[in-house]
Amino acid sequence: MTERYFNALSAALKSAGFFRPTLVIDRNRLDNNIDRMMRGIPSHAALRVVDKSLPSVPLLRHVLSRTGASRIMTFHLPITRAVLNAFTDVDLLFGKPMPAAAAEQALAQAEPALRTALEHRTVWLIDTPERLSAYASVAERQDITLRIAFEVDVGVCRGGVGTPEALEGLVKAARAHPRLRVEGLMAYEAHIAEIPALAGGPQAEQRRVVERFARFAACLKPEESRILNTGGSKTALLYDAALRGNDLSVGSAFVLPSDFDTPGLQGFEPAAFIATPVLKVTDAKVPGPPVLTRILSRAGLFPRRCCYIYGGAWMARPIHPPGIRENRIWGRSSNQQFMELPAEAHLQPDDMVFLRPTQSEAVLQQFGEIAVYADGQIVDTWAALPTG
Repeated sequence: MTERYFNALSAALKSAGFFRPTLVIDRNRLDNNIDRMMRGIPSHAALRVVDKSLPSVPLLRHVLSRTGASRIMTFHLPITRAVLNAFTDVDLLFGKPMPAAAAEQALAQAEPALRTALEHRTVWLIDTPERLSAYASVAERQDITLRIAFEVDVGVCRGGVGTPEALEGLVKAARAHPRLRVEGLMAYEAHIAEIPALAGGPQAEQRRVVERFARFAACLKPEESRILNTGGSKTALLYDAALRGNDLSVGSAFVLPSDFDTPGLQGFEPAAFIATPVLKVTDAKVPGPPVLTRILSRAGLFPRRCCYIYGGAWMARPIHPPGIRENRIWGRSSNQQFMELPAEAHLQPDDMVFLRPTQSEAVLQQFGEIAVYADGQIVDTWAALPTG
């Protein structure tokens, strides 16, 4: 990312009337990332788009259209409802177990069309015998059939069914409930990329994950294996034909926040930025006697120049202009954040500062709308989904 790129983006935002903190998505980069992902995932596995990582109906629509996907992984009932209402032909799988009371409340309060979607186009996640029993009771009280999948632990150690033997018991119990329909498995494995070489490294752990997943999958009948889900943005491109799964989840990779700068996503480009105006540029001083500022500066703990930006304290890292950074002494502010500047910086009030989100979930929802940048100009705005 060059100074020329950010100068052009800054000019486009100002021309479109954006003079406040703004979440920007570069649509050209987004499309390149989408295309790269679709070229790399195994042909036998369907893409499942993660809504929490792309929390905007127009953004989801763009990704679904370009990929041809019709599956979404969902995590939060207010967003689930919005997605089901917006897309009448998608199939949803929960990526974490919902409290049974929350599921029943959603069903009881839903309008008829949404209630039908929650029954027929949504797969609820089960991780324990207690939750299985609770969901069976919900289905009986609501007089519906619920589609369920089992969360299994393939090494991430964040809960879920721990062994194939335990899964066999749960599947047997589910089969005994006429109002539950087993659809498959969900196996999250984002830990693969974090395994150190001392413990075998990512490649060895991936092989172990594939083996564990296959043992879990073997517990299901073919008609119970419609969804054998695994993957994530950091791991989806690591798989080949050896994967038993038929359903791969991806979300953040399409916009590539900085936490996803991993070897598995080489060639992907950052496509989401926070742009915000500079309010003030000044010599940096700390409150108190002037000597305190001089001492901290000589110790390398405080800069000579600084700026204050419009807003701040986002889950994001400053990336432009070069050398701009937060200061640990001054701390963070969501009102007007202090930012260190290098001595040679030529930043002026009303110039734009750019930050790169560390993650896309939640961050994309903080600005209300998303400015869409393509071919040198702001071409659209996409509404973000509410946090609920």
